[in-house]
Amino acid sequence: MSEAGRLRWRCRRGMRELDQLLEWYLDARYLAADESSKLAFAELLEQQDPELWSWFSGASIAPVAAWKQIVDEIRTRDRV
Repeated sequence: MSEAGRLRWRCRRGMRELDQLLEWYLDARYLAADESSKLAFAELLEQQDPELWSWFSGASIAPVAAWKQIVDEIRTRDRV
């Protein structure tokens, strides 16, 4: 399985909303991202669903700057 295929599988979460948000980044931004952003996205996928949803919903802020950057990019995707 390719790296993109492995990441796509990891984007499948317990919440459809998270699936859609994470898959959007994978499809729209991941390939053009630099290596540090790609690594940060892979690390972000290791986090638990409640934390991810809290960050994406704006209830809290991701504790790692690189994760926060990705979360912010996903949250504002329709406004950019």
